[in-house]
Amino acid sequence: MFAIMGVTGKVGGAAARALREVGLPVRAIVRDAAKGAPWAALGCEIAVADLDSPEALARAFAGADGVFAMLPPVFDPSPGFPEARAMVATLRAALAKARPMRVVALSTIGADATQPNLLNQLGLLEEALDSLPLPVTFLRPAWFMENAAGDIASAREEGVICSYLQPLDRPVPMIAAGDVGRCVADLLCEAAAPRIVELEARERVTPQALAAAFAEALGRPVRAETVPREVWEALFRDQGMRNPGPRMQMIDGFNQGWIDYPDRGAGARKGTIGLDEAIAALVAAMVEPSSRSG
Repeated sequence: MFAIMGVTGKVGGAAARALREVGLPVRAIVRDAAKGAPWAALGCEIAVADLDSPEALARAFAGADGVFAMLPPVFDPSPGFPEARAMVATLRAALAKARPMRVVALSTIGADATQPNLLNQLGLLEEALDSLPLPVTFLRPAWFMENAAGDIASAREEGVICSYLQPLDRPVPMIAAGDVGRCVADLLCEAAAPRIVELEARERVTPQALAAAFAEALGRPVRAETVPREVWEALFRDQGMRNPGPRMQMIDGFNQGWIDYPDRGAGARKGTIGLDEAIAALVAAMVEPSSRSG
């Protein structure tokens, strides 16, 4: 039995589906029992638990051959990351009590960066789980291609994507969420998974390539434009962020190259989903609901 957190999201969902496709038993962990219905229909056992209850989470993990563990993203953290620290403590306590045979924890590229930035939250996760008396694999995927979902409207309506990643011809390590989920499933089934696994697409992605992928998916010209660094804080605060510093520092890390794999991805596992496929899927997912409602 494999217990999967985040099953209603892209990564957890892809992991659960990959396991079920080969007939392996899955316990889908959901916060709301109603959201478990589609997974029950796929033959999954359903457990209701959340990161606010170590007891419920331990019950969800109990007896599992493997657990996929993850934190929900906190893009606007309070100073010192108290939100992430609380969730990490709950997760560690639940795993320590349940003692599954194996854990695959979703971390990130840049979790090992010493400079202050948003991804330090996953560094805290690795530090806490590293001391568990359990086999734990930390999966460090690259920047998610699905982060481009916020660019769909401007690409479709104005033919522009506004890029915080810059310069526009700088290749950035990226990965599709579906590849991350399949890698999770593979690692849960491996006899001796490595302690740290890096994962990126076969080709790194420039903002210019991202614009080209949108052009292909939308059937119209799309160009990338940089967002000047000096306006980031005001823009993020206008969006409702209270503490945009860590997010800005993270983007700086990608732009300046200090968020990367130590060997620049030479030893990373490689995904199979290309940029064009990932962006086409994003665009289709945005278009289909509106077309059905009409």
